[in-house]
Amino acid sequence: MTEPLAKRAHARIIGMIFSGELVAGDALQEAKLGEALNMSRTPVREAIKRIEAEGLAERDGRFLRVRQLSAEEVEEIFFLRETLEAHGARMATRLPKSTLEAMKTRIHALMQAGPGEGEEHWRVDNDFHRMLADAAGNETLIRTIDDLRLRTCIFDHTRVPQRFLKGCEEHLAIIAALESGDAEQAGELIAAHIRNARDAILEWLTVFNEGKAP
Repeated sequence: MTEPLAKRAHARIIGMIFSGELVAGDALQEAKLGEALNMSRTPVREAIKRIEAEGLAERDGRFLRVRQLSAEEVEEIFFLRETLEAHGARMATRLPKSTLEAMKTRIHALMQAGPGEGEEHWRVDNDFHRMLADAAGNETLIRTIDDLRLRTCIFDHTRVPQRFLKGCEEHLAIIAALESGDAEQAGELIAAHIRNARDAILEWLTVFNEGKAP
């Protein structure tokens, strides 16, 4: 029973980081999070340990806090993502048309709803990138991409709002390339999409480090 609860607690806490409920520097306190999630301390404790292992939190004295990535780490993460996800996108021309249509429908609905739908944005974005990774049929690649994406989930549209609509439009362009069977274009478009996300995050970090970011 503990394992599914811990998994659910992990997903909920990651969602809180993504939505901005928890920001860099916030303490991950078992009692407080347990109350917020209506869970006992045990699954919350296990979820927090996993978050630390994933590199999303770090020790600060007695506390474990949501950590802020450095510009160097962002560069490294997105370099790997660009390489791996471009490979997945080139393989994704084999995806069924129905799968691509369903994803397009979700992206259009998200664009209509606007950036206020934080958790839904996270789910759609995550499912889009997982869809491309799954097409490669390589479990190690899939797990690696999941881990890399998780490490930058704190940089959502509340921190880089200019990426919300642009990111959705880029997703749709990638789907269009896949629908036309153009594997190389799909690879190039996902690589550009990832570089654009990287650049927006690096710009935010520069402003943050100058003490001007919210």
